[in-house]
Amino acid sequence: MSLLDRYEPIVGASVVARIRRLADAVQGRRVLMVNSTSQGGGVAEILHSMVPLMNEVGVATVWKVIEGDEAFYNCTKSFHNGFQGNKVLLTSSMREAYLRTSRINMDKINTDGYDIVVIHDPQPAALIRKRRPGQKWVWRCHIDAAAPDLKVWQFLKPWVQEYDGSIFSMPAFSREMPHPQYIIHPSIDPFSPKNRPMNGEEVARRVQNLGIPTDLPLILQVSRFDRFKDPLGVIEAYQRVKATNPCRLVLVGGPADDDPEGAEVLAEVQEAAVHDDDIIVLVLPPDSHEDINALQRAATVVLQKSVREGFGLTVAEAMLKERPVIGGGVGGIIVQIQNGVNGFLVHSPAGAANRIRYLLQRPRFAAAMGKRARETAVERLLLTRHLQDYLSLFIALENPEKQTHPLYPQLNRA
Repeated sequence: MSLLDRYEPIVGASVVARIRRLADAVQGRRVLMVNSTSQGGGVAEILHSMVPLMNEVGVATVWKVIEGDEAFYNCTKSFHNGFQGNKVLLTSSMREAYLRTSRINMDKINTDGYDIVVIHDPQPAALIRKRRPGQKWVWRCHIDAAAPDLKVWQFLKPWVQEYDGSIFSMPAFSREMPHPQYIIHPSIDPFSPKNRPMNGEEVARRVQNLGIPTDLPLILQVSRFDRFKDPLGVIEAYQRVKATNPCRLVLVGGPADDDPEGAEVLAEVQEAAVHDDDIIVLVLPPDSHEDINALQRAATVVLQKSVREGFGLTVAEAMLKERPVIGGGVGGIIVQIQNGVNGFLVHSPAGAANRIRYLLQRPRFAAAMGKRARETAVERLLLTRHLQDYLSLFIALENPEKQTHPLYPQLNRA
């Protein structure tokens, strides 16, 4: 069975057929994807699944990863924080670190021979200067850019506006630029190790091997240790709940090559959890996808209490597994969760605590919410929908005068 045909029992024959029709229109195109890390974070997870699928449908796709030193990633972490609204100090040494590393990567990464180049996020944005005549270059921003620090945006904008188009996860994230902008939501792969079906016996074994007792309801948050994910707010919400409803909190994160602040945030979380044996902080290696899969399936309630969020694929992962999810009412989380229907949206630790209590005290309601969550994930958040959007984008880039063509109406312009 082909990679694409595996999805038919989940998404239906019409979706698979549509993908093949779209792929026919761009057969033989060569596509290059470039990002900043091969492990850790949603971008790498998407590309691990997307690239083989694109190749199978006839779009020859290659994925390359830039290299950088500590100074470069400290600078680009500031970009990330600045894009999400923090005021950052962009020093001359940081600017030089970005320019120096960009020049090194321009020399190392060969972009010749590709028809379309997709550059993910700010880290490799300056590679646009390697564009060759006839190529189409697209900048894909995965970050919540609704209210960026102007100094950061003004530094990056000269490169970004040279692209043939930009992709954002939500209309609110788009910026004023001289080229077309498109809205494409990220996605999850139901056959990846993190999301593949898993029976109860394997779930129990993996959870036990991680040293997590299951005698109490499990409240789970999976995300990198980042202040925008508000792990300290999650601990506060849990502490409010456990006063009346015994439960256990599991906070799971792992290292990412392009996130130098993670260790500092982790230390803060560990300090906040040190006096409570029912708070378990797990730092898992980047390849722990099946353990995370098991934890999400074992959880009673899943949180993603972000205060800023590009999209939040851990929400989609838990929804696919029929878990009731409580998410911060920000960024791409609001695209996934319809408040009170397939999950809850909250804006404070107190609000999160109230919703956790509500779900713990109403297991039938929580189960029904989980079923509605899975329906949403299958309909809107899977890799097959994302692949359709990419193929439609490639067609649109080559046919700018036909961007209302009925073949790809789901590709939204910002």
